[in-house]
Amino acid sequence: MKINWFYFSSPPRFYALAGRLSPLFFALALLLTTLGLYLGFFVAPTDFQQGEGYRIIFVHVPVSWMSMFIYLVIAFWSAMGLVMKTRISMVMAQALVPTGALFTFLSLWTGALWGKPMWGAWWVWDARLTSELILLFLYLALMALRAAIDDERRADRACALFALVGVVNVPVIYFSVKWWNTLHQGASVSLTRAPSMASTMLFGMLVMALAAWAYTIATSLKRARTLLLEREGDSEWARRQFAGDAR
Repeated sequence: MKINWFYFSSPPRFYALAGRLSPLFFALALLLTTLGLYLGFFVAPTDFQQGEGYRIIFVHVPVSWMSMFIYLVIAFWSAMGLVMKTRISMVMAQALVPTGALFTFLSLWTGALWGKPMWGAWWVWDARLTSELILLFLYLALMALRAAIDDERRADRACALFALVGVVNVPVIYFSVKWWNTLHQGASVSLTRAPSMASTMLFGMLVMALAAWAYTIATSLKRARTLLLEREGDSEWARRQFAGDAR
């Protein structure tokens, strides 16, 4: 059977699909967050070096992963929008930006909470921290750039090109602890070697990472629905949707 992968590229079909999926992923995010925090704060053992203070990693590490991954997804949708000229691609790229900015801010904030007892300072101009701060500025710049351009098509193109240029910062963040002598510790989880933490710690962190994924999908789909109605306000399906919401 031949699958039509572009079936949901139609705005009304995507709008309906997003409406069905978003509540499910919100519920999944809530469930996983509850489980992950319970595992991280009540089940995982105390770290023999860092004591109880290490437990911030159950929030810090997943949001840091997602801050980088979301930017890569934005770059992917931006490239798809430029090449395929699909409206949904640009909508998804725009919808992901605020969530990416939120996770990047949380990464920096929780990193500061972790760094103070570990390093004795809230902030140092470490390569990993500095490149993560640049990532936050990239997210904010994407939002500012879109707000500064009134024409929707020009804004889509400008933001897409900006996102593709800025994507070079993501590997800098990831490999900074290998390329430079930094205070930031190396990765505790790697695809090429065994994890350097207890299994309960690792499981709790992975559950929190899945929670961050579910939250990202839920908020992005919810935001994409709003953006679609704004962009397609003059279309027949959007007017019907507005009329249905007004009842």
